Amino acid sequence: MANTLYSISVPPKSGRSSQGAVVLLHGWGANCQDLFGLADYLNLSDYQLVFPEAPFPHPYNPVGKMWYSFPQEYSFLGQSEFGDRADLSTSRQQLIEFLTQFTQTANIPWSRIILGGFSQGGAMTLDVGVRLPFAGLMILSGYLHAPLQPQQTALPPTLIIHGRQDQVVPLQAAHQARDSLQALDVTPNYQEYDMGHEIQPIALRQVQSFVKEFLPINDKP
Repeated sequence: MANTLYSISVPPKSGRSSQGAVVLLHGWGANCQDLFGLADYLNLSDYQLVFPEAPFPHPYNPVGKMWYSFPQEYSFLGQSEFGDRADLSTSRQQLIEFLTQFTQTANIPWSRIILGGFSQGGAMTLDVGVRLPFAGLMILSGYLHAPLQPQQTALPPTLIIHGRQDQVVPLQAAHQARDSLQALDVTPNYQEYDMGHEIQPIALRQVQSFVKEFLPINDKP
């Protein structure tokens, strides 16, 4: 497959065979190193951790990347502001190709992969996550691109975490994502905390718990 995204992959540190994979997507203006820096704090040593990098250069940060550019005017609440963007369509396709190739090369099925992301990466997670049979989705300070377009009958369990003091992506965007999933018969694990547009230790603990719940460790020798 062409245009495979660059990524950092961390094999299980426990020395055991992988119990699954956690794929985490960075936000606008960051790169794959951003969430990779959290790997040691996640305490998920039985899982392979994968950090793909968005394909487009960021206009203001020479080392930053983006999944797509933002229109001149947007609110994160319109649900029609991003859905038809050509760069978003490109990133969506490249991410799906990357994930499909990963399942084949790593020999890890969709049912043992959790996809998550922060901010714009959280929006990409929602966008792609309802199209593929993941074990779970994690939306950290994210939002909806457009009305969800699931391509499967049973949607993955979903964790949504958002800061009440988020001054970048408003808390209402998390409410909108939660309500949209509930309308599709998914009851997300919804958590909001007294924090801004960031990932605090309490959010990392939620991520750990979610992964261990939906990718349980097989104790067979």
